[in-house]
Amino acid sequence: MNRNSRGSGVGSRVSGSAAPTPDSRLPTPGHLILVGLPGVGKSTVGAAVAECLGRPFLDFDAEIERRAGKSVAEIFAERGEAAFRELERALTEEVRTAPSMVLAPGGGWVAVEGNVALLRPPGRIIFLDARPETVLRRLGEERFRRPLLSGADPLGALRQLLADREPAYRSADHVIDAEVTRFQELIRVIAELAPWEPRG
Repeated sequence: MNRNSRGSGVGSRVSGSAAPTPDSRLPTPGHLILVGLPGVGKSTVGAAVAECLGRPFLDFDAEIERRAGKSVAEIFAERGEAAFRELERALTEEVRTAPSMVLAPGGGWVAVEGNVALLRPPGRIIFLDARPETVLRRLGEERFRRPLLSGADPLGALRQLLADREPAYRSADHVIDAEVTRFQELIRVIAELAPWEPRG
């Protein structure tokens, strides 16, 4: 299992090589799945990686909100977290046989038993690693839209989420330091980790 740990120099293992392109390789049936704390940047990074690879991108939270006609916060408030996790599971089962995509599930998706097994193998999971303090700073006022972070102590909530989920996060195929890596370099590195096979 390949991993890039914090401080190891994310780009060093792949520096000097360009991201694969659809012209030179073919996507395998596996998805590229980004996991990490809520607010770490899975949606922003995922959309950019998908554009780089020429693959569709699916943000789980956005798709669930579109289908339900309600925000994630409203689903949590009205139906509870368990109901939201059921919607995530149903969407996971739906994309299981879909063509290769870049996926950004919710922060807790990877820690729910059975979700990972639905997509890996052949999917490949990338953990975007950043400290709770960094994530909270990036979120700003956006944290009030996150049902698990809208309380009086969002930093404490993030720290607890990381403590609860870190074993699941670190079971990813690759761990990327999302705290210090420049955005464009982050996109390039993750694109190189996507499942591909040689054309022909």
